[in-house]
Amino acid sequence: MVFALAERNGVTLPWPSVEVLTELRNFTNLQSFLDLYYQAMVVLRTREDFFDLACAYLERAHADGVRHAEIFFDPQVHLDNGVPFADVLGGLRDALTAAESAHGITGGLIMCVLRDRGPEAAAHMLQLAEPYADQLLGLGMDSSEIGFPPEPFAAVFARAAELGLRRVAHVGEEGPPEYIWGALNTLGIERVDHGVRCIEDPMLTTYLAEHHIPLTVCPLSNVRLKGVPTMADHPLARLLDLGLAVTVNSDDPAYFGGYLSANFTGAVDALSLTDAQVVKLCRNSIEASFASPARQAELLSCLPA
Repeated sequence: MVFALAERNGVTLPWPSVEVLTELRNFTNLQSFLDLYYQAMVVLRTREDFFDLACAYLERAHADGVRHAEIFFDPQVHLDNGVPFADVLGGLRDALTAAESAHGITGGLIMCVLRDRGPEAAAHMLQLAEPYADQLLGLGMDSSEIGFPPEPFAAVFARAAELGLRRVAHVGEEGPPEYIWGALNTLGIERVDHGVRCIEDPMLTTYLAEHHIPLTVCPLSNVRLKGVPTMADHPLARLLDLGLAVTVNSDDPAYFGGYLSANFTGAVDALSLTDAQVVKLCRNSIEASFASPARQAELLSCLPA
Protein backbone atom coordinates (compact mmCIF):
# COMPACT_ATOMS: atom_id res chain seq x y z
CA MET A 1 0.00 0.00 0.00
CA VAL A 2 2.93 2.38 0.68
CA PHE A 3 4.07 1.98 -2.93
CA ALA A 4 0.55 2.10 -4.38
CA LEU A 5 -0.27 5.37 -2.60
CA ALA A 6 3.10 6.84 -3.52
CA GLU A 7 2.36 6.19 -7.19
CA ARG A 8 -1.15 7.60 -6.87
CA ASN A 9 0.07 10.79 -5.25
CA GLY A 10 3.34 11.31 -7.13
CA VAL A 11 5.49 10.78 -4.04
CA THR A 12 9.10 9.65 -4.48
CA LEU A 13 10.08 7.02 -1.93
CA PRO A 14 13.61 6.42 -0.61
CA TRP A 15 13.25 2.65 -1.15
CA PRO A 16 13.52 1.01 -4.60
CA SER A 17 11.09 -1.84 -3.90
CA VAL A 18 8.66 -3.45 -1.50
CA GLU A 19 11.29 -6.08 -0.77
CA VAL A 20 13.82 -3.49 0.39
CA LEU A 21 11.24 -1.80 2.61
CA THR A 22 10.27 -5.17 4.06
CA GLU A 23 13.88 -5.93 4.96
CA LEU A 24 14.05 -2.69 6.96
CA ARG A 25 11.56 -4.08 9.48
CA ASN A 26 14.38 -5.65 11.50
CA PHE A 27 14.08 -3.05 14.25
CA THR A 28 16.48 -2.61 17.14
CA ASN A 29 14.24 -0.46 19.35
CA LEU A 30 11.16 1.76 19.28
CA GLN A 31 12.95 4.69 17.66
CA SER A 32 14.22 2.59 14.76
CA PHE A 33 10.62 1.71 13.98
CA LEU A 34 9.39 5.28 14.33
CA ASP A 35 12.01 6.54 11.87
CA LEU A 36 10.67 4.19 9.20
CA TYR A 37 7.03 4.72 10.17
CA TYR A 38 7.20 8.50 9.79
CA GLN A 39 8.99 8.21 6.45
CA ALA A 40 6.27 5.96 5.06
CA MET A 41 3.43 8.18 6.30
CA VAL A 42 4.30 10.82 3.69
CA VAL A 43 2.35 8.85 1.05
CA LEU A 44 -0.95 9.63 2.81
CA ARG A 45 -2.14 12.85 1.16
CA THR A 46 -5.92 12.84 0.76
CA ARG A 47 -9.12 11.87 2.56
CA GLU A 48 -9.41 8.98 0.10
CA ASP A 49 -5.96 7.70 1.14
CA PHE A 50 -6.96 7.54 4.80
CA PHE A 51 -10.24 5.88 3.86
CA ASP A 52 -8.47 3.22 1.78
CA LEU A 53 -5.86 2.59 4.47
CA ALA A 54 -8.42 2.20 7.25
CA CYS A 55 -10.71 0.05 5.09
CA ALA A 56 -7.80 -2.29 4.32
CA TYR A 57 -7.02 -2.59 8.03
CA LEU A 58 -10.63 -3.16 9.04
CA GLU A 59 -11.11 -5.83 6.36
CA ARG A 60 -8.04 -7.64 7.69
CA ALA A 61 -9.15 -7.20 11.29
CA HIS A 62 -12.59 -8.57 10.47
CA ALA A 63 -10.96 -11.67 8.99
CA ASP A 64 -9.23 -12.16 12.36
CA GLY A 65 -12.53 -12.01 14.23
CA VAL A 66 -12.27 -8.42 15.47
CA ARG A 67 -15.71 -7.02 16.31
CA HIS A 68 -14.74 -3.74 17.98
CA ALA A 69 -11.68 -1.63 17.11
CA GLU A 70 -10.38 1.46 18.88
CA ILE A 71 -7.81 2.85 16.46
CA PHE A 72 -4.93 5.23 17.17
CA PHE A 73 -3.81 7.90 14.71
CA ASP A 74 -1.09 10.57 14.78
CA PRO A 75 -2.40 13.77 13.13
CA GLN A 76 0.63 15.94 13.97
CA VAL A 77 2.72 14.11 11.39
CA HIS A 78 0.03 14.44 8.72
CA LEU A 79 -0.37 18.16 9.42
CA ASP A 80 3.39 18.53 8.87
CA ASN A 81 2.88 16.84 5.51
CA GLY A 82 0.26 19.41 4.55
CA VAL A 83 -2.84 17.26 5.06
CA PRO A 84 -5.78 19.05 6.73
CA PHE A 85 -6.97 17.50 9.98
CA ALA A 86 -10.52 17.26 8.61
CA ASP A 87 -9.29 15.04 5.76
CA VAL A 88 -7.38 12.73 8.11
CA LEU A 89 -10.30 12.36 10.51
CA GLY A 90 -12.93 12.24 7.79
CA GLY A 91 -11.28 9.43 5.85
CA LEU A 92 -10.79 7.32 8.95
CA ARG A 93 -14.34 7.88 10.18
CA ASP A 94 -15.77 7.07 6.74
CA ALA A 95 -13.95 3.74 6.88
CA LEU A 96 -15.31 2.94 10.34
CA THR A 97 -18.83 3.71 9.13
CA ALA A 98 -18.33 1.44 6.11
CA ALA A 99 -16.94 -1.37 8.27
CA GLU A 100 -19.88 -1.20 10.65
CA SER A 101 -22.30 -1.41 7.74
CA ALA A 102 -20.43 -4.24 5.99
CA HIS A 103 -19.15 -6.28 8.94
CA GLY A 104 -20.84 -5.06 12.12
CA ILE A 105 -17.52 -3.77 13.49
CA THR A 106 -17.97 -0.98 16.02
CA GLY A 107 -15.26 1.27 17.36
CA GLY A 108 -13.79 4.74 17.33
CA LEU A 109 -10.69 6.85 16.91
CA ILE A 110 -8.16 7.80 19.56
CA MET A 111 -6.12 10.84 18.56
CA CYS A 112 -2.57 10.59 19.85
CA VAL A 113 -0.17 13.43 20.58
CA LEU A 114 3.55 12.89 20.14
CA ARG A 115 5.55 12.98 23.37
CA ASP A 116 8.82 14.00 21.74
CA ARG A 117 7.23 17.20 20.38
CA GLY A 118 6.42 18.44 23.87
CA PRO A 119 3.32 19.64 25.71
CA GLU A 120 2.91 22.93 23.84
CA ALA A 121 2.64 21.17 20.49
CA ALA A 122 0.25 18.65 22.07
CA ALA A 123 -1.94 21.44 23.43
CA HIS A 124 -2.00 23.09 20.01
CA MET A 125 -3.03 19.80 18.38
CA LEU A 126 -5.85 19.32 20.85
CA GLN A 127 -7.02 22.88 20.28
CA LEU A 128 -7.19 22.23 16.52
CA ALA A 129 -9.19 19.07 17.19
CA GLU A 130 -11.68 20.64 19.62
CA PRO A 131 -14.32 21.38 16.93
CA TYR A 132 -14.26 17.66 16.07
CA ALA A 133 -14.25 16.36 19.65
CA ASP A 134 -17.63 14.69 19.22
CA GLN A 135 -16.10 12.59 16.44
CA LEU A 136 -13.24 11.33 18.61
CA LEU A 137 -13.31 8.55 21.16
CA GLY A 138 -10.33 9.66 23.17
CA LEU A 139 -6.90 11.20 23.50
CA GLY A 140 -3.73 9.14 23.66
CA MET A 141 0.01 9.76 23.73
CA ASP A 142 2.68 7.87 21.80
CA SER A 143 5.98 8.14 19.88
CA SER A 144 9.44 8.12 21.54
CA GLU A 145 9.19 7.22 25.20
CA ILE A 146 12.65 7.25 26.79
CA GLY A 147 13.40 10.72 28.12
CA PHE A 148 9.81 11.94 27.78
CA PRO A 149 7.94 11.36 31.06
CA PRO A 150 4.19 12.03 31.08
CA GLU A 151 3.93 14.73 33.76
CA PRO A 152 4.46 17.77 31.47
CA PHE A 153 1.31 16.80 29.55
CA ALA A 154 -1.02 17.04 32.55
CA ALA A 155 -2.82 20.19 31.33
CA VAL A 156 -3.42 18.68 27.88
CA PHE A 157 -5.07 15.60 29.35
CA ALA A 158 -7.08 17.71 31.80
CA ARG A 159 -8.47 19.62 28.83
CA ALA A 160 -9.26 16.33 27.07
CA ALA A 161 -11.27 15.28 30.11
CA GLU A 162 -13.21 18.56 29.97
CA LEU A 163 -14.03 17.78 26.32
CA GLY A 164 -15.42 14.40 27.32
CA LEU A 165 -12.60 12.38 25.74
CA ARG A 166 -11.37 9.11 27.20
CA ARG A 167 -7.69 9.18 28.16
CA VAL A 168 -4.98 6.58 27.48
CA ALA A 169 -1.21 6.68 27.03
CA HIS A 170 1.63 4.53 25.71
CA VAL A 171 3.80 4.10 28.82
CA GLY A 172 5.92 1.32 30.22
CA GLU A 173 6.77 -0.04 26.78
CA GLU A 174 10.41 1.03 26.86
CA GLY A 175 10.08 3.55 29.68
CA PRO A 176 10.33 2.57 33.35
CA PRO A 177 7.45 1.83 35.74
CA GLU A 178 7.73 5.42 37.00
CA TYR A 179 6.27 6.57 33.69
CA ILE A 180 3.20 4.43 34.30
CA TRP A 181 2.78 5.92 37.78
CA GLY A 182 3.15 9.39 36.27
CA ALA A 183 0.51 8.75 33.63
CA LEU A 184 -1.92 7.40 36.22
CA ASN A 185 -1.38 10.17 38.75
CA THR A 186 -1.03 13.23 36.51
CA LEU A 187 -2.80 12.38 33.25
CA GLY A 188 -5.73 10.47 34.72
CA ILE A 189 -5.48 7.73 32.12
CA GLU A 190 -8.12 5.02 32.14
CA ARG A 191 -6.07 2.41 30.27
CA VAL A 192 -2.33 1.76 30.01
CA ASP A 193 -1.11 1.12 26.48
CA HIS A 194 1.64 -1.53 26.54
CA GLY A 195 2.64 -1.16 30.20
CA VAL A 196 4.61 -4.41 30.27
CA ARG A 197 7.40 -2.94 32.40
CA CYS A 198 4.96 -2.69 35.30
CA ILE A 199 6.12 -6.25 36.08
CA GLU A 200 9.27 -4.68 37.57
CA ASP A 201 7.31 -2.88 40.31
CA PRO A 202 5.24 -5.10 42.65
CA MET A 203 3.46 -2.10 44.16
CA LEU A 204 2.43 -1.00 40.70
CA THR A 205 1.11 -4.39 39.61
CA THR A 206 -0.89 -4.58 42.85
CA TYR A 207 -2.32 -1.10 42.22
CA LEU A 208 -3.25 -1.89 38.62
CA ALA A 209 -4.95 -5.13 39.66
CA GLU A 210 -6.84 -3.62 42.58
CA HIS A 211 -8.08 -0.66 40.52
CA HIS A 212 -8.90 -2.79 37.45
CA ILE A 213 -6.82 -0.59 35.15
CA PRO A 214 -6.39 -2.47 31.87
CA LEU A 215 -3.17 -2.99 29.92
CA THR A 216 -3.31 -3.11 26.12
CA VAL A 217 -0.43 -5.53 25.58
CA CYS A 218 1.02 -6.11 22.10
CA PRO A 219 3.21 -9.25 22.30
CA LEU A 220 4.62 -9.36 18.76
CA SER A 221 5.52 -5.68 18.92
CA ASN A 222 7.33 -6.16 22.23
CA VAL A 223 9.44 -8.92 20.71
CA ARG A 224 10.09 -7.11 17.39
CA LEU A 225 11.22 -3.95 19.23
CA LYS A 226 13.48 -5.94 21.58
CA GLY A 227 11.41 -5.12 24.66
CA VAL A 228 11.52 -8.83 25.47
CA PRO A 229 14.02 -11.27 23.93
CA THR A 230 11.50 -13.88 22.74
CA MET A 231 7.80 -14.59 23.04
CA ALA A 232 8.62 -17.24 25.64
CA ASP A 233 10.08 -14.47 27.83
CA HIS A 234 6.98 -12.28 27.58
CA PRO A 235 5.40 -11.34 30.96
CA LEU A 236 1.81 -11.64 29.71
CA ALA A 237 1.07 -14.89 31.57
CA ARG A 238 2.67 -13.61 34.77
CA LEU A 239 0.58 -10.44 34.58
CA LEU A 240 -2.56 -12.53 34.17
CA ASP A 241 -1.58 -14.63 37.18
CA LEU A 242 -1.18 -11.42 39.20
CA GLY A 243 -4.79 -10.53 38.44
CA LEU A 244 -4.18 -7.67 36.00
CA ALA A 245 -6.74 -6.84 33.32
CA VAL A 246 -4.40 -7.77 30.47
CA THR A 247 -5.68 -7.55 26.89
CA VAL A 248 -4.03 -8.71 23.66
CA ASN A 249 -3.81 -6.29 20.75
CA SER A 250 -2.06 -5.69 17.45
CA ASP A 251 0.39 -2.79 17.18
CA ASP A 252 1.18 -1.46 13.69
CA PRO A 253 0.63 -5.04 12.49
CA ALA A 254 2.05 -4.61 9.00
CA TYR A 255 5.38 -3.61 10.58
CA PHE A 256 5.49 -5.98 13.55
CA GLY A 257 4.68 -9.29 11.94
CA GLY A 258 1.08 -9.98 12.78
CA TYR A 259 -2.50 -8.88 13.20
CA LEU A 260 -4.60 -9.81 16.21
CA SER A 261 -4.87 -13.57 15.65
CA ALA A 262 -1.10 -13.84 15.19
CA ASN A 263 -0.57 -12.05 18.51
CA PHE A 264 -2.96 -14.48 20.21
CA THR A 265 -1.56 -17.63 18.64
CA GLY A 266 2.02 -16.52 19.23
CA ALA A 267 1.35 -15.93 22.91
CA VAL A 268 -0.72 -19.11 23.31
CA ASP A 269 1.96 -21.29 21.73
CA ALA A 270 4.96 -19.73 23.46
CA LEU A 271 3.40 -19.35 26.91
CA SER A 272 1.20 -22.46 26.87
CA LEU A 273 -1.90 -20.44 27.69
CA THR A 274 -5.00 -22.44 28.56
CA ASP A 275 -8.40 -22.06 26.92
CA ALA A 276 -9.63 -20.42 30.12
CA GLN A 277 -6.82 -17.87 29.96
CA VAL A 278 -7.63 -17.07 26.32
CA VAL A 279 -11.29 -16.53 27.19
CA LYS A 280 -10.20 -14.32 30.08
CA LEU A 281 -8.06 -12.23 27.71
CA CYS A 282 -11.05 -11.80 25.40
CA ARG A 283 -13.32 -10.89 28.30
CA ASN A 284 -10.74 -8.37 29.55
CA SER A 285 -10.61 -6.75 26.10
CA ILE A 286 -14.36 -6.27 25.95
CA GLU A 287 -14.61 -4.92 29.49
CA ALA A 288 -11.59 -2.64 28.93
CA SER A 289 -13.06 -1.17 25.77
CA PHE A 290 -14.86 2.15 25.58
CA ALA A 291 -17.84 0.48 23.90
CA SER A 292 -21.27 1.24 25.31
CA PRO A 293 -22.57 -1.05 28.08
CA ALA A 294 -25.07 -2.53 25.63
CA ARG A 295 -22.36 -3.29 23.06
CA GLN A 296 -20.12 -4.78 25.74
CA ALA A 297 -22.95 -7.03 26.88
CA GLU A 298 -23.57 -8.12 23.29
CA LEU A 299 -19.89 -9.00 22.79
CA LEU A 300 -19.59 -10.73 26.16
CA SER A 301 -22.55 -12.94 25.28
CA CYS A 302 -20.46 -14.44 22.46
CA LEU A 303 -17.86 -15.83 24.88
CA PRO A 304 -17.98 -19.29 26.50
CA ALA A 305 -19.40 -19.18 30.03
